[in-house]
Amino acid sequence: MYWLWYLLIGLVAGWLANLIVRGSGSGLIVNLIVGIIGGFLGGWLVGLMGWIPTGTFGTLIASVVGAIVLLLIVSLFTRRKPSNQ
Repeated sequence: MYWLWYLLIGLVAGWLANLIVRGSGSGLIVNLIVGIIGGFLGGWLVGLMGWIPTGTFGTLIASVVGAIVLLLIVSLFTRRKPSNQ
């Protein structure tokens, strides 16, 4: 049953990270993937800093931090197409 809770936290973390980095969400599936990968990355990063996230709020914060870092890394390697106006 915990996997469902982790999916929900990943979805919220991905959505929040997309709002912070890009200013809008990227869709349900992309937000979920970014949040889940960000959860692993965030848990590892905050562990390196000596903080161990506990509880729902701590897990959410670590996941959002990881998802933001993930989106920033991805944005370094991708280019946005210029808009023709």
